[in-house]
Amino acid sequence: MSLGQLQSARGVACLGCKGTCSGFEPHSWRKICKSCKCSQEDHCLTSDLEDDRKIGRLLMDSKYSTLTARVKGGDGIRIYKRNRMIMTNPIATGKDPTFDTITYEWAPPGVTQKLGLQYMELIPKEKQPVTGTEGAFYRRRQLMHQLPIYDQDPSRCHGLLENELKLMEEFVKQYKSEALGVGEVALPGQGGLPKEEGKQQEKPEGAETTAATTNGSLSDPSKEVEYKPVPLV
Repeated sequence: MSLGQLQSARGVACLGCKGTCSGFEPHSWRKICKSCKCSQEDHCLTSDLEDDRKIGRLLMDSKYSTLTARVKGGDGIRIYKRNRMIMTNPIATGKDPTFDTITYEWAPPGVTQKLGLQYMELIPKEKQPVTGTEGAFYRRRQLMHQLPIYDQDPSRCHGLLENELKLMEEFVKQYKSEALGVGEVALPGQGGLPKEEGKQQEKPEGAETTAATTNGSLSDPSKEVEYKPVPLV
């Protein structure tokens, strides 16, 4: 994060200290809070928009750019079109039924709601990205830790010489074309990308899944989900 962002994040509570931290106080050079000595990630200093911008920057100019959307007036900036999944389960209580709604802040792109739920059930309960839970905060902390902005944007690196900036720009282009990948979720025997890699995601990317389900359960829970995990994006 930039110095300005860190200064503006002063006072954000620490998720690890459970109320004992007086609020985030940025260290002058370490990635910790001076108040509680916990990491920046434990204070969850980023927002959903910042996370989606970070992933969008990672995927743009790659074969997975269809998972991003252009920001109006953003001078070419693209953001990740996050796929959310909403499960609505009726609860029979007397004459008027009520509904229990579960919102997953992220779900694998290009899958049905049923398959998406099967995938979620394979993730430990405490790490499932359900809105407002520790699992959602865990995903955000992992994004901050695994995708630092200076790994993608040479201009955010301090002290690089001009020739080093050019070398890093070439490095970023190379890993996007040769090493970058997005995990695929599929039932056993049904995996494998189509001939035009990434084409499968073109229709459903970013669309929120709002279709209701009868009870949120699966018709065949014995089936296992086979996936190549990159569970954050």
